Amino acid sequence: MKLPATSSSKAPIKFRMPTADNLVPIRLDIETEGQRYKDAFTWNPSDPDSEVVVFAKRTVKDLKLPPQFITQIAQSIQSQLTEFRSYEGQDMYTAEKIVPIKLDLRVNHTLIKDQFLWDLNNYESDPEEFARTFCKDMGIEDPEAGPAVAFAIREQLYEIAIQSVASAREIKISNKKGRRGAEHALASKAGGNALDLMKLFRYNSSVVRKRKEWDVYEPIVDILSNEEVDALEAREERNTR
Repeated sequence: MKLPATSSSKAPIKFRMPTADNLVPIRLDIETEGQRYKDAFTWNPSDPDSEVVVFAKRTVKDLKLPPQFITQIAQSIQSQLTEFRSYEGQDMYTAEKIVPIKLDLRVNHTLIKDQFLWDLNNYESDPEEFARTFCKDMGIEDPEAGPAVAFAIREQLYEIAIQSVASAREIKISNKKGRRGAEHALASKAGGNALDLMKLFRYNSSVVRKRKEWDVYEPIVDILSNEEVDALEAREERNTR
C-alpha cells in the first residue's frame, strides 16, 4: 500500500502519534492465580480515566477472570497512558520521514513476516486501513490478523516518536552550545532512529529496492498446522519462565 507523499520539515512539532488517529498502543500480559490474560489494543488518551476501570471490570466479567484481575488490568493500562501523556506537549523531530517497519508475528495459525517503508510525516496515515488492505492482498482470512498487523505498526511508530522526543531534547542542548552544534545535532539526531533502523534492515539510502533485495522484502504468510502452533506456544511458554 503506497502512502501519500508529504513534505518534511526541520521545525519541531508537538508530540503525538504520526498517524491520523492519536491512539496509544496498550499491551497487557497479566498472570495471577494460575490464569494468564494477554491482549493488545489501542486507547484514546483523551478518554476520561474512569473508562479504564469500566473496561477492566467488563473484561474480567466477559472472560470470567478472577476479580483480582480488575485492579491489575486497570493499573497496567493507566501506567501506559501516564507514560504516553508524559510526552505530550514536548517537541519532537521527524526530519527523516521514511522509516522501515517490520512485521514478525503469529496470529492463531497465521504467521506473518514483512518489511516496508512508512512516511513518518504523513499525519493522515491509517495503520488499520493499511492492515485491512494488506490482509486482503495477501489473502489472509483470520479476522484477528488485521488488528494485530495495525497494532504492530502503531507500536513501532510509538517507539520512533518517543526517540524523536529524545532527539529534540538533545538538539535543544546543542542550541545552547551554539548554532553550529545545533545544526550538527539536527542532521545526526533528528533522523537517527530512522537511520539506525535502516542499518538494522540492511537498507541503503535509496528508497528504490535493488533486485537482489526483492526476496528480503517480499511478504511471507504461512498457515501453520496444529502441531506447529503447539510447538511454538510451548517454546513461547518456556521463554517467558
